Amino acid sequence: MEAFKTVIWILNIMSALAVIVLVLLQHGKGADAGATFGSGSGSAQGVFGSAGNANFLSRSTAIAATVFFATCMAMVYIHSNTSKHGLDFSDVQQSSPAQIQSAPAANTNTAPVAPASQTQQ
Repeated sequence: MEAFKTVIWILNIMSALAVIVLVLLQHGKGADAGATFGSGSGSAQGVFGSAGNANFLSRSTAIAATVFFATCMAMVYIHSNTSKHGLDFSDVQQSSPAQIQSAPAANTNTAPVAPASQTQQ
């Protein structure tokens, strides 16, 4: 099971990096807005794109995002079905207050103190 978790983690990390790189490589749709409206020959379809116009980068981004989403859901499912949740305190031995012994307070005086009977002579 640990090998399966490791494979899912690796796929998740690789797909996350792929989504980041693919999004940064793509050319923004709004970058041509000024040129399209300024030239007079452009249409709104050129600025906002059409539904059927998907190139390699956008399809790759969609696939990487789907893989990322699927691996995230797989990790949630795997980790939610484990028997151990959080910290396990079942092995800790508890002691009662009667068993706890406090240490005597340390003497903070460094000079020796003479007994009271010897100083009154």
